[in-house]
Amino acid sequence: VQLQASGGGLVQAGGSLRLSCAASGSGFSINVMGWYRQAPGKQRELVAGITSGGSTNYADSVKGRFTISRDNAKNTVYLQMNSLKPEDTGVYYCNADGNEFGNPFAMMGQGTLVTVSS
Repeated sequence: VQLQASGGGLVQAGGSLRLSCAASGSGFSINVMGWYRQAPGKQRELVAGITSGGSTNYADSVKGRFTISRDNAKNTVYLQMNSLKPEDTGVYYCNADGNEFGNPFAMMGQGTLVTVSS
């Protein structure tokens, strides 16, 4: 299974970005998909997660501003980020937990950089 993230970039404070992450491969199913981020000099943190059934959870710092969604048919997860703040700057990583040919896996894709200018 491979994860391919896209959608990062430079945006002014108050602006919006939409991240996408698609899983590809064969013989797999995904239970949970999500997004983590790592700001400069800080530890990686969970931003949002979503189950295959659509249950979601968010970091307190992004509640009300970010929305996670997924298209199970496309094995793709999205992160709509609105009202962005400079403190949202960081490298965003998508992750997926699931099964591949009956074997459990947990993986994280390459990061996509989000920079929010003040």
